[in-house]
Amino acid sequence: MVLGGMGVLAVTITSCGSEPDRRCVDRITREVLPSYECDDDRRGGTGSYYYGGSKYDGRVSGGSFDKAAVERGGFGCSGSGGG
Repeated sequence: MVLGGMGVLAVTITSCGSEPDRRCVDRITREVLPSYECDDDRRGGTGSYYYGGSKYDGRVSGGSFDKAAVERGGFGCSGSGGG
């Protein structure tokens, strides 16, 4: 039982201070793109950074293009991002 409790504690601690996943994604199709599509504005990149969510079959869902919308804490974290 103690070992299981330690696992929950570890998840709680890491979820409070961790950043959401960030991927380069096409805003319309939500297809995952190479990072240079988001990093290099001079080349007319079509991607934007997408935070959180999950990736399946080359597309993302469940997150947001707004980083602040997905920054949330785990158990015991404040609603201000857990910082």
